[in-house]
Amino acid sequence: MTKDAIALTEQMPDPLSVLAALLAGGPDQLVQAADDGAVVQLCDEQGRPLVSVEAPLLVQVPGEATRLLGVREPAVPYWWTEARATTGVAEAEQLAGAYVSRIASLVGGAVWPPEAARSLDVVKSQGVQATSSAGGAVDVLTDKAAVVIQDRPVVPMTAWLSTAVSAAAAAGIGLQIVTPPGARLTPAVRAALDGWPSRWVVRDETCGYYDGLSGAVLAWQGGLFQPVPGEDGATPVPEVFKDVTDTAERQLTLQFRTVHPADDRLVLGGALEAVCQALRGGPPAGWGTAEPVNLPWSLRQLTDLAHERAPEPTLLYAVGDAFFATMRVSRTKAGVEEDITVIAGYGAEEQPPLDRLPAIAETLATRHHLQSLLVQIRKARRDLAVPPYFEAPAVPAGFALGADEVRAMPGDRARRTPLATAPVELGPATRPALYYPLPGDPSDLAAWTDFEKLMRHLKGA
Repeated sequence: MTKDAIALTEQMPDPLSVLAALLAGGPDQLVQAADDGAVVQLCDEQGRPLVSVEAPLLVQVPGEATRLLGVREPAVPYWWTEARATTGVAEAEQLAGAYVSRIASLVGGAVWPPEAARSLDVVKSQGVQATSSAGGAVDVLTDKAAVVIQDRPVVPMTAWLSTAVSAAAAAGIGLQIVTPPGARLTPAVRAALDGWPSRWVVRDETCGYYDGLSGAVLAWQGGLFQPVPGEDGATPVPEVFKDVTDTAERQLTLQFRTVHPADDRLVLGGALEAVCQALRGGPPAGWGTAEPVNLPWSLRQLTDLAHERAPEPTLLYAVGDAFFATMRVSRTKAGVEEDITVIAGYGAEEQPPLDRLPAIAETLATRHHLQSLLVQIRKARRDLAVPPYFEAPAVPAGFALGADEVRAMPGDRARRTPLATAPVELGPATRPALYYPLPGDPSDLAAWTDFEKLMRHLKGA
């Protein structure tokens, strides 16, 4: 059974409903607050959390329940109330299910997963003890890694998982997420697992555990999951990771940076909106700092948030139809930087719009202070979910330099190129940006050779 349970309701859970749900463990259940009151925990007699309950979240973006849970969702807006049970304690799982079942029953709504819906009777939890004191977000904590166990169809970057990522980074340890073989990751979670010793650990009946991103067979040793060398010294890769059928679906990824002069009138997010408009015909459906993404798209609101958090950086996400973006806003000596990664998915009958890339680069260069842009394409799922098996690597489909970067290069180095195709000038002739087209064939890994030649040339190597 899953360790998480969620109530999707059309009405906000009122205080009396929440109180009745908290009594799912009986009137003697110890209750405590965490994260400045944003989380309520039902605890054992020693004060260790059995169930952690997030504050209800108003979701105003269509499609999030379908994307993350695979269910038909209520009409937006609706309330998302999530409870996480401590791993390995059956009564904790029953408490989480009873909590969301009571919420859904009292204010009207549905429970995910359906098997979590259970009797509204009090769960007998007297004498039950949590198996870990690591906290409601982390299942196992060592001096090397924070281990989180998830049993969801898609593992999202929830608010509590984002907190665990930040805490692990601050402590200098890895974050390791353990899932069953059928689970997938959102791009936000995938990005958070870059860098050893963080990793995605997949349970498998044949080999035990393997890395869902690299395929390396893993074992628990020294306080974290690590690769297991084979008899020949190389790390084995299970067949389940290698056994993948080819796909006609594609993903187009644009990674770019904009640098704006610091100004109180600056409005952020325009570059991201322009790219979404070019790829999807409209702005993103919504944005937020965690998943589910819950706020309707608003340049003003996300700008206000980044301004409030400055000089600390702000990380946020945007979603749309087969569209996901990560945006990091930072204040630097150069000004206000936006580091943005956009991923758009295309089905077997759809063609990624490679012909629009020069126009997209020009829009970014002339209107949004582009510094650089890298476009990549690969064979991968249209829905953007990351599966626990091998996917073909991306290949470069284009590269662009902003006008300031072109101007800063000595002589005409930026205009000369080792590639067969000359760069395309963008914007005014007196101060152009440059776009360097690359093959854009997802099967042509040799495109990386051309890209490396271009980078060495531009750096003067």
